[in-house]
Parts: sequence; structure tokens; C-alpha cells
Amino acid sequence: MIQFSELGPRIILYFGSGGKVFLTESTCFEIILAVILAVVGIWLGSGLEKVPRGKQIVAEVLVGWVYNFAQQNLGKIRGEKFAPYLGSLIVWLVFANSLGLIGLRPITADLNVTAALAVMSFVLIQGFAIKELGVRGRIDELGDPYYAILPMNVISELILPVTLALRLFGNIFGGMVVVDLWMHLMEFLSYKFCAVPILRCITVIPLNLFFDMFEPVIQAYIFTILTAVNLEEGMSGMREDTAEKRRLKREKKKQKLIKEA
Repeated sequence: MIQFSELGPRIILYFGSGGKVFLTESTCFEIILAVILAVVGIWLGSGLEKVPRGKQIVAEVLVGWVYNFAQQNLGKIRGEKFAPYLGSLIVWLVFANSLGLIGLRPITADLNVTAALAVMSFVLIQGFAIKELGVRGRIDELGDPYYAILPMNVISELILPVTLALRLFGNIFGGMVVVDLWMHLMEFLSYKFCAVPILRCITVIPLNLFFDMFEPVIQAYIFTILTAVNLEEGMSGMREDTAEKRRLKREKKKQKLIKEA
């Protein structure tokens, strides 16, 4: 049964005499999943032909959906730029969330993993926002429409990775706990009237369909679209009306100084 002390990584491999170097379950699964997806991606992208068939059709449908998704949320130019990242993120998350289907602990049921993903998205958002707008432009955007709300917007930006990490972790870990508790309950009830845990085998199927198939896809989509939306918002800058008001205010101030001089 799940131990609630296992909110963090479960260590499965130790190295060295003192055991100071180790690999967690999440790290091992992450590496294995990344290698598998990389191999599958290379295979799908090999041997392309002008007239698609077989695996090429699958590859083109997947890539087309990813680029369409990115362009809908980021615009055509930015969408093409960030589609590879967003596509890699959502595909990896779908499989990382769904390891419960094969009896393994989902990678994203580890708070360290979801925190790392959230920090990565946060750095990406802030980095490209500053690259696009400059430091001053980013400050102006956070102070839109009034600089008085700048502190609140800064706090909101800093809270973003926390909410991303906790939302993904809470939903995946919570689903894992619910399935595990239900299976143990059905096993207990089954032994009341037979020697085979038949209720555990049958009644858990709907829960598996929801928590190990439907919810992993939904949570992967939510995490990815929130990253895309915040990325677009961060690079958009001030609204046109705010920028115009501030421009007129600067012009008015400049004219006043000229007259005084």
C-alpha cells in the first residue's frame, strides 16, 4: 500500500560505500522514457517520402497537431518557434503521467519532477519575455495598465511555477492514491466470500480508465497550454492603449521641460 511518506523520490539504486550517490525511481524512469521517446521519434522521422504512408502518416498527423496547437496559442511565427518544445513537453508528460497503466509509479507523482518541469517553464517564459521586450519592457508589461499593480503581477509570476508543480503533482499522485486504496478495499471485501480477489480485478477498471488514461492526457494538456498561454502573454508587452497613454504622457512631460527651459 502507498506510504504517504513517499511524497518525494524513492531511492532504488545506491552507488559507493556510503550510499551518498544514488538514483531515484523517478530519475531512472525519466531516463528510460526519454531514450524510448527519442528512439521512436527518430524512427518515425526516418525514411520520409513525398507520398506519406504507414508510420509517416502517424508522424505527420502528430507534428501537424502540435504545430497547430502552438500557433493557436502563440501565433504563427512564435508558434513555429516553440512548437518543438511544446510538442516534446506534452508527449513526454502523457507517458510520464500514464505509467500506472503498467503497474509503475507515475514519474509526475514525484513532487521534485513536477517542480523541475515548472521551473523550466518559468525560466523559459521569463527568459524569452525579457529577450523579446528587454528588462524595461518587461517591467512596463507587468505594470500594465498602472504601475501600482506591478508588485501584485510580480507575485503572480513568482507563484506560477508553484501552481504548475502542485497542480500536476496533486492530480497524478491523488489519482494513484485513490486507485491504490480502492484496490485494497476490493481485495479485503473479496476475501470475505471467496479466496480470489475478484472484486479488485473487475471494479478497478473504470478507475484505471480515468486516472491512468483520461486524467494523464488532460493534465499533460493543461500543463502545456498554461506554459504556452503564459509564454505568449509574457512576450506580448503592454496593451496598445496603455502604451499610447504612456507615450503621450512622456511627450507632454518633455514639452513641459522644454517650455521651462
